[in-house]
Amino acid sequence: MQNKDHAAGEIFRFKQQHWHLLPEKAIYWEEEKALILSDLHLGKSAHFRKAGIAVPAGIMQEDLFRLQQLITRYLPVRLIIVGDMFHSRHNNEVQYFKIWRGQFSHIRVDLVLGNHDIMADEIYSQLEVNTHDTLTVRNIHFIHEPCGENNGYLYTFSGHLHPAVVMAGPARQRLRLPCFYFGRYCGILPAFGDFTGLANLDPYPDESVFVIAGKSIIRTQ
Repeated sequence: MQNKDHAAGEIFRFKQQHWHLLPEKAIYWEEEKALILSDLHLGKSAHFRKAGIAVPAGIMQEDLFRLQQLITRYLPVRLIIVGDMFHSRHNNEVQYFKIWRGQFSHIRVDLVLGNHDIMADEIYSQLEVNTHDTLTVRNIHFIHEPCGENNGYLYTFSGHLHPAVVMAGPARQRLRLPCFYFGRYCGILPAFGDFTGLANLDPYPDESVFVIAGKSIIRTQ
């Protein structure tokens, strides 16, 4: 079941929990008072600029401002980041995050390590970020890379793929949009960071997909 909450996107009642699917590309988990997101790739723009690739400045700041707005709106006690919080090794954008983090020192931050989260353990400790290979809360399991079958948990969330679906219009328009994907046993979160790519999904008919179209969440199946 799901209800439309015009201030909060789509409320999806699934696995005995309430998931607020947000157009900002995050989920608010009502029962745990937790914001769930994946694939921020903080520091990616600085990483590219260091390599001599022209990338606009301010991308990371915009992503963190969007996250700040969600924190202010929902007042979570916890952030669960399902991998690839940072894009690569330490750079000056890590220091910016440290300053940002100081505004929300009362919020627990749990990071499920992704393939891009390669900084030294002491840096995450300095940032007050708790790291995990996997994380389980209320028998809801969090891993970075998607699973494909029943692993014994009530449900599993992952990231990594930056999922999207192609929407077709009446005049043969085709638009690729990020989405929340809920398979039978495992779901995939959209990439929270704006400086990320998209990977097309081809979901089965009995799976649930919610497309993010601007400030709206649209259920496509």
